[in-house]
Amino acid sequence: MRSTGPERAAAAVWEVVPPARASRVSGVSMAGFRDRGTPSAGQRAVPHPGVTIALECGAGPLVVTDGTGRERRGSLVAGLGFGPGAVWVRGGSFEAVQVRLSPVVAGAVLGVSPAELDGAVVALDDLWGREASRLRERLGDAASWEERFGLTEAVLARRRQVGASVDPEVAWAWRRIVVTRGMVRVDRLAAEVGWSRRRLWSRFQSQLGLPPKRAARLVRFDHAAHRLAAGDGVARVAAESGYADQSHLHRDVVAFTGVTPVALAREPWLAVDDIAWPGQGRRPEPAQVGGRPDPTACRGW
Repeated sequence: MRSTGPERAAAAVWEVVPPARASRVSGVSMAGFRDRGTPSAGQRAVPHPGVTIALECGAGPLVVTDGTGRERRGSLVAGLGFGPGAVWVRGGSFEAVQVRLSPVVAGAVLGVSPAELDGAVVALDDLWGREASRLRERLGDAASWEERFGLTEAVLARRRQVGASVDPEVAWAWRRIVVTRGMVRVDRLAAEVGWSRRRLWSRFQSQLGLPPKRAARLVRFDHAAHRLAAGDGVARVAAESGYADQSHLHRDVVAFTGVTPVALAREPWLAVDDIAWPGQGRRPEPAQVGGRPDPTACRGW
């Protein structure tokens, strides 16, 4: 049973507004966030297997401090896994549309490969130029969240259509990593796509921003983090998520977040996921996945 503590803490900080329907753009999901203006030192952003765009559309500033301690404001992009160190989010009565991109489509939407982001937090203006500020103005003038979602989706769809695609083999390998919750060997992935291990490693990293082994580690961590937030015990999560033992899980959680598994389970950031990104908190069991799926068919992945 999910603990209510993190949910109450999250509700005190944010109002979360999911769209009325799933995005029509493959590999894209979005949700609205409104900061309640509660005085706070910030919330720890928990890494996840996607590239994040935060589109500022309210009067207050959105402030993100990256793992190096550098502070950024406004509409931002956070690379896959957020890079080294903790990322903190705070603001004063801000409103934002948060978009999660599968790394398979992120390069087309952003105009640069996720590898160029290297997990960093960058200003959207640096990637989109004037288009970012024009969208920000239109979002600020919108009369409702649904109008904001529609405006955002239109821009993402256009950029997705004209942007460069990743290799089908890379997209297939990413999807396999996701549906197996990170519990698949790189040599097996290479055999399935008909490439050498070295070629898969090189193409995967250059196009998605992480080598396949670290991508699998990030997906496995994401699954374990949501299991912990749902109230499952550390020993059970470690055993059922592909970790050698509890200490292995502990090391991974500390490496990705800087906190212990017990502390991670109480993070408000995870508590809003079931609202903002329904269906992404718990991945399908490997046995439930059959055939060769569309590598971008799963929302946000």
